[in-house]
Amino acid sequence: MSNKKALITGITGQDGAYLAKLLLEKGYSVYGLHARRSTDTLWRLRELNVAQDVHFLEGDLTDLSSLVRSMEKSGAQEVYNLGAQSFVGTSWEQPIVTAQVTGIGALHVLEAVRIVNPKARFYQASTSEMFGLIHEAMQSETTPFYPRSPYGVAKLYAHWMTVNYRESFGLHASSGILFNHESPLRGIEFVTRKVSDAVARIKQGKQKELRLGNIDAKRDWGFAGDYVEAMWLMLQQDTADDYVIATGLTTTVRDMCTIAFAHVGLKHEDYVVIDPLFYRPAEVEVLLGNPAKAKAKLGWVAKTHLDTLITGMVDADMARVSKEGFLGSEPKFAEPLARP
Repeated sequence: MSNKKALITGITGQDGAYLAKLLLEKGYSVYGLHARRSTDTLWRLRELNVAQDVHFLEGDLTDLSSLVRSMEKSGAQEVYNLGAQSFVGTSWEQPIVTAQVTGIGALHVLEAVRIVNPKARFYQASTSEMFGLIHEAMQSETTPFYPRSPYGVAKLYAHWMTVNYRESFGLHASSGILFNHESPLRGIEFVTRKVSDAVARIKQGKQKELRLGNIDAKRDWGFAGDYVEAMWLMLQQDTADDYVIATGLTTTVRDMCTIAFAHVGLKHEDYVVIDPLFYRPAEVEVLLGNPAKAKAKLGWVAKTHLDTLITGMVDADMARVSKEGFLGSEPKFAEPLARP
């Protein structure tokens, strides 16, 4: 059992909840930065039955002083910055908030680490959205960045600040360039969960159609529960570095819809409506990650088939919709991912 202490920003999000569960299972004392909000923010942690085991600290990524206090109170040896305004679509409507929270917020966490405990190990949640207008068919750690949204630009700032603090101050600061990763804990605004929720509602007669934008966009989708293990592995290495975390497989939104609807005996063509309102101002057509470095240096590979992931999300939403409360449980994923 470990006696380590970890601080997680964004602990109430999908990744934060899965990471908290992983670290608690490893014997960590887990501290979570908790910004006061009017809505129920702890449901994901309760869903994984870990909310009662987390030490919550009030703070905000836009307030450096609260982050310094959180570092002091937690005594964290590992800091995972997962907090962000993370919905790409919203970033065009709220570009300044996105820059402050997603970009400058990461800098605030880095500063708090440097001020309080520069020996602490730091993880930055980078994103495949930084690649944007892709320069290579398969994106790796050396692929040039070309973000296509305010969110991607803000994340790129946070990414390069992490590199800068590693090189300038000697911080053990690593970035995980995570490609799309989903679960039943995903927010309803994200396309995978929007689809799984709609499938459940259509199947149960509570919704008639599903309105989507560019369903021919291709994404590299994995299971969030797999990806948080890669985060932890990065901070166990002797040397900090940056890693692409992905499955190495890409699928269209259309094909993902096919899987989800077929799971309940329906055809997506009968219910999906293309709505121009859901197109992005600057679309990212294809994302496909090359996880070779993570496999070679971390020993990490994705374990979850897309079919298993999507059907698990549909099953969780079927249960939730049937009782109008979130009753979906963490799906059991064991089958290794097939490689081309």
